[in-house]
Amino acid sequence: MPKEKYDPPDPRRCYTIMSAEEAANGKKSHWAELEISGRVRSLSSSLWTLTHLTALHINDNNLSRIPPDIAKLPHLLYLNLSSNKLRSLPAELGNMVSLRELLLNNNLLRVLPYELGRLFQLQTLGLKGNPLSQDILNLYQEPDGTRKLLNYMLDNLAVHPEQIPQRPWITLKERDQMIPTATFTVMCYNVLCDKYATRQLYGYCPSWALSWSYRKKGIMEEITNCDADIISLQEVETEQYYALFLETLKERGYDGYFCPKSRAKLVSEQERKHVDGCAVFFKTQKFSLVQKHTVEFNQVAMANSEGSEVMLNRVMTKDNIGVAVLLEVNKDMFSGGMKPLQERQLILVANAHMHWDPEYSDVKLIQTMMFLSELKSIAERASGSVATGSPTSDPSSIPIVLCADLNSLPDSGVVEYLSNGGVAENHKDFKELRYSECLTNFSCNGKNGNSDGCITHNFQLKSAYENSLMPYTNYTYDFKGVIDYIFFSKTHMSVLGLLGPLDSQWLVDNSITGCPHPHVPSDHFSLLAQLELHPALPHPLNPLNGLHLPVHR
Repeated sequence: MPKEKYDPPDPRRCYTIMSAEEAANGKKSHWAELEISGRVRSLSSSLWTLTHLTALHINDNNLSRIPPDIAKLPHLLYLNLSSNKLRSLPAELGNMVSLRELLLNNNLLRVLPYELGRLFQLQTLGLKGNPLSQDILNLYQEPDGTRKLLNYMLDNLAVHPEQIPQRPWITLKERDQMIPTATFTVMCYNVLCDKYATRQLYGYCPSWALSWSYRKKGIMEEITNCDADIISLQEVETEQYYALFLETLKERGYDGYFCPKSRAKLVSEQERKHVDGCAVFFKTQKFSLVQKHTVEFNQVAMANSEGSEVMLNRVMTKDNIGVAVLLEVNKDMFSGGMKPLQERQLILVANAHMHWDPEYSDVKLIQTMMFLSELKSIAERASGSVATGSPTSDPSSIPIVLCADLNSLPDSGVVEYLSNGGVAENHKDFKELRYSECLTNFSCNGKNGNSDGCITHNFQLKSAYENSLMPYTNYTYDFKGVIDYIFFSKTHMSVLGLLGPLDSQWLVDNSITGCPHPHVPSDHFSLLAQLELHPALPHPLNPLNGLHLPVHR
């Protein structure tokens, strides 16, 4: 993890006792440190109720054991147990992952619990004056010995429990029996590419469980177990797309499309292998490929900057991309033996990964707008080709499925824009930066349309995972939240069911402070939704406006 600034407690500790008068006047005391001294032999259980403590000094006593309850002090940054008579330590010390300094000098310790390896934020570990084994001491005395010793213990710590509980399937509604519909499943999954899976970022994960050779097995298992008809993946390394993902999934009846981030054009051939991007796979038995598209956000930003400095300096400098595939739905997918009335049933599947930095909410929102603007153009051209003889092409006539790691929470401008069909030009996520001139380029009314102070789109989108069905899709030590989404055209589709969340209590009970973990190969959880597609009425009854046969709920 990035080292946060840690200031150890002042060794010249000064204590002032509140006078009776101050107490009577209601003076509040704010103390986060506690010192216990006086050759103490055992500790009162009431100590473990002081959960606000950040520093605990219980050195220079006669303690022969520390109870496991010490882990009930989750905010401790500093713990001094030096100069006692400790012969062993509780394994629960390893759950105190906030610790920055743990002093165990001058005790009677012959062994250390390997659980100490989980203290990934520890900066100082005091072990001098203990009869520890030579192996441990040799490692500890090397340069950067504390980190090497902790890594050694984490890498050799037995993994408990032995398996992960299954995520539940949540049925939301039954398939429509009155009209011929097609059902299919969609998966959205950020697989965490190898380049980003570092001990600096994920110090709580053993190095063997962070390695790609280990994680790729769990990732492919997750993908193949879900067996989705359409799979959207983010953070797929170029080399791994061809060597692992495409090769494995082709054998299972899929075809795919992939594009790396824009920087792939600028780096050497060797580096290009490790540039990550977005991939979409689909079962060829159910869908056939009509078109494939890449949207490079930096190129769209440059073309629409209208002289805006912030557009050039903030948006154009990010090399995120999106991909889209236009698919034709196999007519055999429709239920009831009835074929849809329209000649061809198309569906547009899009996948994107937006910029990560929380400080760039403006960039994420504009990237999302640019993506939908480009998808509108793709859909317009495609709907024109389907509706032969139609005077106008309406992009909303083609159903869309949008999968994305938006790096944006459900209360963000990005999700508001997608869900509500628009967002105000002065939305707080634009950070009061001067984008207004170029934003109208991305509105569905176009440059000269009446925007009413809003940037809009005319895809009628709905999120498959509504109502906080997933408490988080990204689960790390520092951040736990929903940032991955599956959106779909609510005029054409409904959601029948979803893969629910991993049991939160299991994560707590097993002290899993973040992912990846030996049982969880990415820092993201996959999303899986079963969608029902209602066929559109044929032309000329349907002037391509997104209407479809009535749905009997």
